[in-house]
Amino acid sequence: MKLLTLIILFFTLLFYDYSVVFGQDLKRDYVDHAKLSVEEEKKVIALAYKCGLEEPVIKISTHNMFPSPFKGIRIEGKEKIDGRQVSTQILSVSNRDWLEPGAKPRKNQISMGKFWAGKPYEQKKIILNVKGKQYRASSIQGLSPEECEMILKIFLEQKYQLGPQVKANEKLLDQIDWTNPSGFYKRGDSISVGFLHKAKDSGFFDLQIIKKGTTITIQQIFQAIP
Repeated sequence: MKLLTLIILFFTLLFYDYSVVFGQDLKRDYVDHAKLSVEEEKKVIALAYKCGLEEPVIKISTHNMFPSPFKGIRIEGKEKIDGRQVSTQILSVSNRDWLEPGAKPRKNQISMGKFWAGKPYEQKKIILNVKGKQYRASSIQGLSPEECEMILKIFLEQKYQLGPQVKANEKLLDQIDWTNPSGFYKRGDSISVGFLHKAKDSGFFDLQIIKKGTTITIQQIFQAIP
């Protein structure tokens, strides 16, 4: 009877671990030369929980740390949604193999094998709804969410107009990920909108626009390259 109980307990723990770490909801987004093995995924998720990230882990991703050759790991918890507000726990994890020689954890960081991390932080975003789809903006200042939705809709449909300076660099527009707005800002009559680059870890674009009614004109484009 005791042996049977131990066997049941063993398989219960085995399948529990599998469902937490490799459940259907777990998403992976790895860059080249920075992919975690099955055992490494288990270890970084266990580390995330030890650092205080609430279960369950929803996504594991890796990223380039341009302009250096180093790479990092990002662990995301489950989104908490309150109206338009979305908050997510994020943990940055270091891998000794992907950093400069001699890299080691700082004081108060927790290590597990070759991985280490500090405490998770909370990332907040705002939901924008356009034509039945949801988009996330990191920041909105000086504009209402509804105004941002109208602006985003024009960009998604590519119904904007171009100022003289932008026409000379029109090819830059092909590099913008219109589905990934970073922020909307209005200061006085000046409005700027940020979007990420289509290529991962390749920076973002800041668009200076003029809004007259439902007409949007892009006056300038600034590109931030890491």
